[in-house]
Amino acid sequence: MADGEPSLTRWTFEDFVVYYETRLGIRREANGDDGDEGPTPRGSDHAAGHRPAAARANGGGADLAVFEQFERMERKVEIRNGAIEDGPPQKPLLPSFESAEMRNLAETLLRDIIRGSPDVKWESIKGLENAKRLLKEAVVMPIKYPKYFTGLLSPWKGILLFGPPGTGKTMLAKAVATECKTTFFNISASSIVSKWRGDSEKLVKVLFELARHHAPSTIFLDEIDAIISQRGEARSEHEASRRLKTELLIQMDGLTKTDELVFVLAATNLPWELDAAMLRRLEKRILVPLPEPDARQAMFEELLPSTPGKMEIPYNVLVEKTEGYSGSDIRLVCKEAAMQPLRRLMTVLERRQEEVPEDELPEVGPVTTEDIELALRNTRPSAHLHAHRYEKFNQDYGSHVHG
Repeated sequence: MADGEPSLTRWTFEDFVVYYETRLGIRREANGDDGDEGPTPRGSDHAAGHRPAAARANGGGADLAVFEQFERMERKVEIRNGAIEDGPPQKPLLPSFESAEMRNLAETLLRDIIRGSPDVKWESIKGLENAKRLLKEAVVMPIKYPKYFTGLLSPWKGILLFGPPGTGKTMLAKAVATECKTTFFNISASSIVSKWRGDSEKLVKVLFELARHHAPSTIFLDEIDAIISQRGEARSEHEASRRLKTELLIQMDGLTKTDELVFVLAATNLPWELDAAMLRRLEKRILVPLPEPDARQAMFEELLPSTPGKMEIPYNVLVEKTEGYSGSDIRLVCKEAAMQPLRRLMTVLERRQEEVPEDELPEVGPVTTEDIELALRNTRPSAHLHAHRYEKFNQDYGSHVHG
């Protein structure tokens, strides 16, 4: 073939359109068994199943990059942030949408939101036995034993986790996704809010269509009070915000009328700011409280384990002095205590004139009682001030009332 002439396997624009529509489910792919041969690309003698090879034979360029993307979609390999776990394709990556605009929005959500298994076990969450039990009843059991959850016992589709910050609400949501092996949509306000007029509502609609397509799935709305706080008067709230909230309410209302296993799991530190209509749709409202003494001791034993032959760590003193601390506060206390012997070692190393080789660096000393007392003085609780408000909200709206 003379130089400069296009290769016989070069794709035409029509070839690309056929392949694109086939992969997105708009056009049925040709099947050699029933004799219904689809349109054969003019620039290639390959069937639809061999088109990626034809593109690779061309030697690169923009066409190759595009078709490599579709090959990844077909094989379900990781996309950008880690989309869907490897494995044989069970269903198309995208459902059939009515317009190219909706497909583009869906591709954006897929790249940014769908995750693999979060790999968080129930055992890694200390305490919170009541919250774990309620979550298992609401989400895990209906997926494991769907036979029993029909009719009146149909599963709860909306679950709200509320409580002080740093108590493990996000970890509970990830544990649910890991236990159920569901597709996990990790949503924040930035995922569904767009600067373009009308796109926010479309993103919400596409999100729920994707969740139904990949069912069983879990949509986790973190900090939901930033998305759907109480609707005020028209003068005090922007029109786009009202449209977004209305679309989210409509989509969640639709979940309760179907049998598809799509769960909305929401978390908030400010449950009293949520709109009343959203509270009605979040049927199960679970308090995630500050850790109890037993849970605090389990956290300290895991984060500051005792070393045989060295000083015993006074766990009972730690538990007594950390009343009102959240899980993240306890982690900071342990980090501050573990930092004290390292600070002493850094002071000694910095006094030396010559640089010490890495393999000759001394070991960090053990944590002492004085280190723990200093860490407790330097780290104050961050979530105990509004504890009574959470208890009051739990008494008024919670799914499980203590006492």
